[in-house]
Amino acid sequence: MNRNANIPNVILRRSMDRRKFLRGTGATAIALPLLDAMGPSLGQQARAASTTQPAPKRFVAMCAGLGFHTPHLFPESETKDFATTPYLKKLESFQNQVTVFSGLSHPNQQGNNGHASELTWLTSAQRPGLAGFRNSISLDQQIAQKIGSQTRYPFLTLSTTGGSSLSWSSNGVSIPGISSASKLFSSLFIDGTQQQIATEMQGVRRGKSILDTVSGRAIELAREVGHHDQVKIDEYLTAVRDLEQRLQQSEGWITRPKPKVDRNLPVDITDKSDAIAKQRLLYDMIVLALQTDSTRTITFALEGLNAAPKIPGVDSDWHGLSHHGKDPEKIDELKIIEEAEFTAFADFLSKLRSIRENDRSLLDSTTILFGSNLGNASAHDWHNLPILVAGGGLKHQGYVAHDSKNNTPLANLFVALAQNMGIEIDRFGSSTSSSIRGIES
Repeated sequence: MNRNANIPNVILRRSMDRRKFLRGTGATAIALPLLDAMGPSLGQQARAASTTQPAPKRFVAMCAGLGFHTPHLFPESETKDFATTPYLKKLESFQNQVTVFSGLSHPNQQGNNGHASELTWLTSAQRPGLAGFRNSISLDQQIAQKIGSQTRYPFLTLSTTGGSSLSWSSNGVSIPGISSASKLFSSLFIDGTQQQIATEMQGVRRGKSILDTVSGRAIELAREVGHHDQVKIDEYLTAVRDLEQRLQQSEGWITRPKPKVDRNLPVDITDKSDAIAKQRLLYDMIVLALQTDSTRTITFALEGLNAAPKIPGVDSDWHGLSHHGKDPEKIDELKIIEEAEFTAFADFLSKLRSIRENDRSLLDSTTILFGSNLGNASAHDWHNLPILVAGGGLKHQGYVAHDSKNNTPLANLFVALAQNMGIEIDRFGSSTSSSIRGIES
């Protein structure tokens, strides 16, 4: 179900406008995305104990908004040796579980500011932020639509800064990210009181009753309109039925105890300049969410700072360093920050690899997309992006260099990753192919 669906425009074309239609149902607002949020989609939280059952597949996407200095990341030529660059050196123990891509990008990413391409990193929509721009669905949401019903939470959207997000609904609406590790932990692992559970259950049932009323009015309306509009109403009713099913499933999740983990409630990082510590804390929350099968789809926006991060040897504004203008001293300081980011990422991979699940590691069942929307942050250049894919049970190939001048669409990689997740699509956004050199299941 589209989390930001509205009643079809067919209702607006008649003399009865949308507000009147809703008033006629007795509802002040239909707000389908809110109703969808009244209870998370349901599926099986605890996987079957049988060791013969394959581990479920997961997907995590992470984008660093201030980019990476790619001469410290990309080797000079295709290789499986990660010791050849400073940043890949941090991932040397994972070189058989990581593929690094250069020569990928989305087309037409010039936007209303130099960082606008972050809006579309996971969607591939064009001309971000310019007049008439409307974003499209992000890859994680495409995946969550198919597998989200199998877990307590269909997806999680996280960010190191409040509100920012990589996730966009099928209507092109941003889904706000969670930046508080303590609030996320509470949602995942702390059961509500009996009163809270009862209130949540009432909300789910209220949502179902409103949907019953609205779908009834839509059926009545379908009798009064032409064939073309009837098709649109039928599509709407199909979406309503899907949402009703999810709400029914939600009742089971509300009363089911949440998983117990051997960890205390985390303490949020309140010092905004302690950026790497915040990354690490949210990485830990991602590991717990995946390990407990609370969700199988996560995005994580790794935002930078307009200040100096709390890292030894760094005294300058991070954003300013990213616009180094090839100044060697600025690049050296930027390198300290970005090496800390890659070290934190490597530690995250280590934790996933250390967790065994049936006959494989959690890393083997989790496909991780890690990179940036900027290939050269100093020039706000959105070509030749730094892109890494880790885990997922893929046959990894080290460093794969696509054409740095005539880039391969990044969305081609998205299609391949979605297919590896079991999502049957042959195109996504600006993709031109359903396969890409460097990815093999």
